[in-house]
Amino acid sequence: MPTLTRAFLCVIEMVQYEEPKYSLVASFDNFEIRRYEQSIMAITERSSSNYQGSSGGFQIIANYIFGGNISGQRIAMTAPVHIWNEGSEIPKLAFTMPSQYSLSDLPKPNDSRIKITLNEEDEVAVWKFSGLAGNRKTLRLISKFETILKEKEIEITGDPKLAIYDNPWSTLPFARRNEIQIPVRYDIE
Repeated sequence: MPTLTRAFLCVIEMVQYEEPKYSLVASFDNFEIRRYEQSIMAITERSSSNYQGSSGGFQIIANYIFGGNISGQRIAMTAPVHIWNEGSEIPKLAFTMPSQYSLSDLPKPNDSRIKITLNEEDEVAVWKFSGLAGNRKTLRLISKFETILKEKEIEITGDPKLAIYDNPWSTLPFARRNEIQIPVRYDIE
């Protein structure tokens, strides 16, 4: 593991990070529906299409928030880190930018592999789980969650994401906070 990444991971364990703002729309036995506010994300492609680890994407965006941008400005870390396969083809990794920023005042990345995008308000079904978030487990949970949503006649509108809130190198597996997040259209009856 590169020294910069190791140092970064030690530092972020000592601070509380900002998380995307949302309101609770509905709560079920094993999942909930959230409405996330508009947010800005720094997104890059990963070198692997599985959900195991960040496969280089984490370091690319970490460099950006640690000053790898045109102004050399440091940007606060947020949680979670999102990992997904866009259209089951292109593996992605993203950090949500702190809410104090707008698209116009975020510094441009030095690395062209990073795209800064605006996410509109979004409705998302969320299944929380702890432990390791390996590829096999993540795919199994996504499949199970999609089945539950279909059984409840909740329309899936986008690709599932793995949201990792805790540092996998220093947080004990049983204490890790992870989520499967699936964009949905939910009609309150």
